Amino acid sequence: MKKIAVIMGSDSDFPIVSKAIKELDNYGVPYEAHIMSAHRTPELAATFAKNAKKNGFGVIIAAAGMAAHLAGVLAGNTTLPVIGIPIKSTFDGLDSLLATVQMPSGIPVATVAINGAKNAALLAIQMLSLSDDRLSDKLEAAKVEMVEGVKAKDEALQEEISKL
Repeated sequence: MKKIAVIMGSDSDFPIVSKAIKELDNYGVPYEAHIMSAHRTPELAATFAKNAKKNGFGVIIAAAGMAAHLAGVLAGNTTLPVIGIPIKSTFDGLDSLLATVQMPSGIPVATVAINGAKNAALLAIQMLSLSDDRLSDKLEAAKVEMVEGVKAKDEALQEEISKL
């Protein structure tokens, strides 16, 4: 199975990024997590991205706040899918969101919600599941669980309403 790279721009991003790591662990997906900066360590980030496919990665998740150029720098140096997590910092994270989502033509970055680390992990897992039936089956089971959970909550709501 291919690994997922989880790259964060700063250790201050870890409390958010840890949600992605937990989800990868839940699905049994191998990953590596690193800190790299688009601005402080641009050569390191570029070298990592250029070698990611050769090093067994299938998807890169990049989390950054403020001047959130990390996902774009990584995407510019690889053909692997890159998923950006804009981290809430200044301007309620809108600056991070725009820096992550507004990529030039030819350098795509899939972008999840501000602080949307769990969804970034799930999207990466869905990408890997295209060639991994075990992951596909786990995702299907999770969808069924989600449906059952919503139905149970609706039943409880209906019961509460009937008591009014």
